[in-house]
Amino acid sequence: MKTYGQFCPLAQSSQLLCERWTLLIIREFIAGGKKFGELQRGLPQISPTLLSSRLKQLLEARVIEKTDVKTYQLTEAGLALRPVIELLGAWGHKWSRSNLDSGDLDAGLLMWDIRRSLDPSVFPDRAVVVQFEYPDAPKGAKNWWLVSENGEVDLCLNDNDYSVDLHVTCSLKTMTAVWICETTFNEAVSANLIKVIGDASLGKNLQEWLRTSPLSQLGTTETWPQLNWS
Repeated sequence: MKTYGQFCPLAQSSQLLCERWTLLIIREFIAGGKKFGELQRGLPQISPTLLSSRLKQLLEARVIEKTDVKTYQLTEAGLALRPVIELLGAWGHKWSRSNLDSGDLDAGLLMWDIRRSLDPSVFPDRAVVVQFEYPDAPKGAKNWWLVSENGEVDLCLNDNDYSVDLHVTCSLKTMTAVWICETTFNEAVSANLIKVIGDASLGKNLQEWLRTSPLSQLGTTETWPQLNWS
């Protein structure tokens, strides 16, 4: 790890946390990730080697700890970073938004975020399948199936001969815009940017159960903490 050669606490924390991917790894832990594979699902473009290296650095810095051979969790020091992550996310939503060009769009991350934000209790007490189709997504990432059953929500890339209750079709850019609070789901449907086919009783509640990014929600507030630097 490169250092700034300064005793300043900001320099000391920055040389650890500002390594490429490190803050996003912490974001994944805060979002509920615990295992290596779960972290990869939220960071699909990081290589396994680099992820292993970053986890080793965080372990050595006691930001995370192992609870068993395959599972990690944030330590007290790691949990203390939550407001930092939230404030950076809120700042980014207000002052440094993506213009949603193709380089920033990622169907895997979008669907993984949607999957882990869903509350299974919003669905009927039976198996429910919602298919998302993104015609403009890269090959292999055009179709996704969210399956809610027995109080859990799973995300699949394969059809598995599901009986689909709802079929949602739109561009990847449109759904991403909904997710980061650039527009609402209902507004996109009204503008014919999103098409929904299937169970009407499920479809009418899509706006409610399709939550938006927690960090983007924070970015919509006008209340900012006042820090005393004296």
